[in-house]
Amino acid sequence: MEENQEFEGKEESKDKKKKSVGRELLSLVFYLVIILAATFLIVNFVGVRTEVIGTSMTPTLQNGDNLIVEKVSYYFRDPQRYDIIVFPYPEDTSRHYIKRIIGLPGETVQIIDGYVYINGEILDEHYGNAVMNNAGIAAEPITLGEDEYFVLGDNRNNSEDSRYAAVGNIKRSEIDGRAWLRIWPLSDIGFLKHQ
Repeated sequence: MEENQEFEGKEESKDKKKKSVGRELLSLVFYLVIILAATFLIVNFVGVRTEVIGTSMTPTLQNGDNLIVEKVSYYFRDPQRYDIIVFPYPEDTSRHYIKRIIGLPGETVQIIDGYVYINGEILDEHYGNAVMNNAGIAAEPITLGEDEYFVLGDNRNNSEDSRYAAVGNIKRSEIDGRAWLRIWPLSDIGFLKHQ
């Protein structure tokens, strides 16, 4: 009789261990699903890390800088002049460009003698590190649509930007987000100034 009770006690103990392991596995799966969902939401709707490749934004950004691109502010406001934005390259969406907004929807942009004119008035901005040698398609006036932006790199003579037909005007829906925080190199860590 004692052996039967002992045997039943061992069976109950095994059942409890199986239930405990099952609960642990279920709990682990639940936490993994939550982590994956949170990661998906953050990357697609909040922010993402990106690396600057090339010199088209010097002196503001350097080759190899690592940035956090935030996606939240444009849910609440329109992109502003001088915002540094990230968008996919039109001919290869696996590549992303980082440029500064110069022209806003509805404005007419033209480059005359290396300087930017907005609606016929010279734009008083000091982000470009040199007078532009090539106006590209902006040698003629470009009137932006109601959801279009004209972008330039800060390194104006070494930047493929809205002056080139392959890039052209950037639609609002194409903007991935706004460069927000430099996280590498550590010596330059900090929030980026846009205005």
